[in-house]
Parts: sequence; structure tokens; C-alpha cells
Amino acid sequence: MTAPRTTTLRTARERARAEVTQAIKEEACRQLAAEGASKLSLRAVARELGMVSSALYRYFPGRDDLLTALIVDAYNALGDAVEQALAAGHDRDPVERWTAVCHAARDWAVAHPHEYALIYGTPVPGYAAPDDTSGPGVRLPLALVAVATAAQRAGRLGPPEGEPAPPEVLADIAPVIPEHAPELSEASVAALIGAWAQLLGLLSFEIFGQFGDVLPARRAFFAHTVTRLARSVGLRPAPSAGADGGAASPAG
Repeated sequence: MTAPRTTTLRTARERARAEVTQAIKEEACRQLAAEGASKLSLRAVARELGMVSSALYRYFPGRDDLLTALIVDAYNALGDAVEQALAAGHDRDPVERWTAVCHAARDWAVAHPHEYALIYGTPVPGYAAPDDTSGPGVRLPLALVAVATAAQRAGRLGPPEGEPAPPEVLADIAPVIPEHAPELSEASVAALIGAWAQLLGLLSFEIFGQFGDVLPARRAFFAHTVTRLARSVGLRPAPSAGADGGAASPAG
């Protein structure tokens, strides 16, 4: 008769711990928005929550542990957004699927600018990200790889546009292909890495205000640019019915 009671008590403690952990992270996010990551303070978080510092340290032993938790949460939230777009577009044209993933990334970044800044902004002085952030951190680029891989299987991935990557770049890329992009060529993976970097550049320019007063129609500019990125990595739209000799789609 003791086992169910023990399990119930353990579950209650785990639930309470999870609730306090979430409250700590939410307060830390408020501090990030107000002060920036470099000024994040466990003592300040504890004070705002009405906790003594020693109690908070039982949840996060130091500032870096709390930062890591926030970084992992941000990467995973972004990863969830792009993977949902990826799954929703499984039957879409490769270029449309690519742009849907990119727009999901932009929508998340615009809605969560401080979390975006935490993972893609200025490094926090004295903080070195541990391996815990590696897996969540590659969910966005792996979503782009998934689009290209599906296009390759469907015969809709051509060679990347422009000059081929230098041999030394291809040599650097070769070791990561078996694990992350086994169906793609080194040239395609090099192009995808470049497109990923350019996507983050677009997002950072917008989130950090680098456009200034230029390009008020930023969503339209983003859509135009990521479509060009899709073509640059070799993605090709599926042919229309008219192009295949069938009846053309009605204009609408």
C-alpha cells in the first residue's frame, strides 16, 4: 500500500519543481527583455519571485546554467516552429516548402526578438555554450536539409547555382554528410550552409533594426529573398500541369 503513496508524493514534488523551474525561466526572460543577457542575475530573479537565493540555486546552480536552459528553450521553440511548417508542407512544391520553413523562422523571430537575440545575437561575456545546446541548435538547418532531401528524392533538386564551392570547403563538409545529409552531395550541403547563414542574416537585420527606414515592405522582401535562396541551393518547383502536356491550371 505504500508504493502508490510514494509515487504520488514523487509526482507532486516533480510537478512543483517543474512549476518553480518554469517560473524562474519566465522571470529570467523578462529580465532578458529589460536588461539583456549580460546583466542576467540569479539574485535579481530570486528577489522578483520572492525566493531566497539559496533556494533558487537548487534549481540552477549558477547564471550559466540558467542561460543554457533559456538558450535550449529558445532553440527548441524555433525548432518546433520550423518543423511544424516542414510537416505541414510535406506534399507541397519544394520551393514553397522551403519558403514556408523560412517564414516560420521569421514569424517566430519577430514574435520573440529577445529569445532570438539570445541565440543569434551578441555572445554573452564569460559564457561558453555547452554541448547541451548543440542538438536543439541544429533543428533549423536540419529542416532546410530535409526540404532539400525530399526534393532530391522527387527529382526536384538540381546543382547549386553559381560557382562551385572550393575543394577545401567540400573537404570540410564531407565528414558531416553521413550523419546529417546522407542523400545529398557535398556541393548541395555547401550551398545549404550558405543559405542558412544568409537566412539568419536576413532575420538579424530585421530583428536588430539594421534595415532602419529602408524596406518597409519587409515581409515581401523576405519572401522574395528566400525564394531566391531556394533556387540558389538547386530547388526546382514542380512543373505545372500545362508544362507536362496536360491541361493548364485555370487562372485565378
